[in-house]
Amino acid sequence: GSESSPGVDMSAASCLLSEDQFLCSICLDVFMNPVSTPCGHNFCKKCITQHWDTSPLCRCPICKRQYKTRPELHVNTFISEMAQQSAKPGEVPCDVCSATKLKALKSCLVCLASYCATHLEPHQTVSGLKRHQLIDPVMNLERRICLMHNKPLEMFCKTNQSCVCVICSLSNHKTHDVVPLKEEYEVKMAGLVKKEAELQAMIVKRLDKIREIKDAVQLSKDEADRELEGGVQFFADLMESVERGLKEFMEEITEKQRRAEKQAEDLIKELEQEIFELTKRSSEVEELSRSEDHLHVIQNFSSPHIQSLTAPPSSRDWPNVIVTLPTYRGTVFRAVVQLDKNLNKQMSTFFKAQHKKVQRYAVDVTFDPSTAKPGLTLSEDGKQVHGCDQETHDSEDRKDNQISSFVLGAQSFSSGKFYYEVDVKEKIEWDLGVAGESVSGERSVTAIPQNKLWTISLRVDEDYRANNDPSVSLILKWLPDKVGVFVDYEERLISFYEVDESAPIYSFTGCRFTGKLRPFFSPGADLGGKNSTPLTITPVSLTEQDSMAGTI
Repeated sequence: GSESSPGVDMSAASCLLSEDQFLCSICLDVFMNPVSTPCGHNFCKKCITQHWDTSPLCRCPICKRQYKTRPELHVNTFISEMAQQSAKPGEVPCDVCSATKLKALKSCLVCLASYCATHLEPHQTVSGLKRHQLIDPVMNLERRICLMHNKPLEMFCKTNQSCVCVICSLSNHKTHDVVPLKEEYEVKMAGLVKKEAELQAMIVKRLDKIREIKDAVQLSKDEADRELEGGVQFFADLMESVERGLKEFMEEITEKQRRAEKQAEDLIKELEQEIFELTKRSSEVEELSRSEDHLHVIQNFSSPHIQSLTAPPSSRDWPNVIVTLPTYRGTVFRAVVQLDKNLNKQMSTFFKAQHKKVQRYAVDVTFDPSTAKPGLTLSEDGKQVHGCDQETHDSEDRKDNQISSFVLGAQSFSSGKFYYEVDVKEKIEWDLGVAGESVSGERSVTAIPQNKLWTISLRVDEDYRANNDPSVSLILKWLPDKVGVFVDYEERLISFYEVDESAPIYSFTGCRFTGKLRPFFSPGADLGGKNSTPLTITPVSLTEQDSMAGTI
């Protein structure tokens, strides 16, 4: 059956127009903003305007009619609408148009040609042509025709997965599963709809992932901003303390020197005053000594006044007067000691704040009984582990960080942050930290990071160590009764804290994590009852505000 074609506006009028009538006689191209002159001729508005601007006479370029004044130009809406139908890049052009190719309105599967409104008219009026199948304009019409039978490809062979004509379906494809093209089209469209839904679902997932990544970046930025703000404030406080200590130190030195100079100035003034007084007396004595009047000299020499001239002007024993100079020795030391106190106070405040932050990532940790080595005793709640009974069990091995008595946490982590606390009070041997999951299958392990084991330990005689390679001896200001362990998987960081003072003990940085991590515990040997206290996983004390501030 042929496809009916909708009516085309102005079809009758368009049939009367040739292609040349859509061309401007000045620029010889399709009209752009066509306008009509009073004499009835049509031009591009820009072309006729420029023509008259450059010509001494105002007349029509076609009929040469002359106007005394430039006439008013009227837009030719009919030609404008028709001219706008010229084919643009990517649109199907009319196959009949010879000069300017107008936009095709329909393609004929019988004629294998596409037609504009003007050249489509015969297919709408001529009875024989009206039976031709018209479709929306398409390129490469020859691809829609069977090359063998010169018939439209109207059927689909499912057996060969190819489009065929009706004659092919009755001959070469007679035994094949052949269906009308429209039927297969609907099947394919259903498949396309499904694929489109799948693609949209994939797009949604990726958009969600983009949002997730952006949210993660924003969270990272917010955390970075908070850390920067806290760090800048901390160092600003440190610098303020240093500057204040320097100022106080300089003021103390300056004040000591000022007092010394004031004391010296007062003594010098007093001495100068006495010198002035003694000089006056010396003048009187000198004047009397120059007298040649024997009687006068004898009479005045014994007078009280002359006798008083040799008396000291003050009661000071000047030879024994000592100028006390200030001592500056120790001033710098005292200033540094005070600065150290201030810095320790500020650092303590800072570490407490940092410790509170990591405590927000507290998780509930319990022991995994399946990983407990022989000799260890676990409590029913999975929170306490007692060491082996033998007094000397693995004590020699432990000196070289070879541990055969340990248990892992039941929980494992392969991302994010986590924190837990362990009570070590009254113990004289223990190992705590984090281990890779593979450690659970080892009979014994050397506590070094290369073996996926990051721990700190206590040995007899308060020998605290970080079991790096080589091990690091720890000098602690506060001996821990409770140890906090914090892990940041993405930052590859493991930090240990003395909980009561929120003081940092040691940090492993740049750790090479692969796979899951699990808490690691070794209570050590009983040592004849000296180390019988168990290791105890304790709940983390947080305020309500702290507990709501962060999660894994």
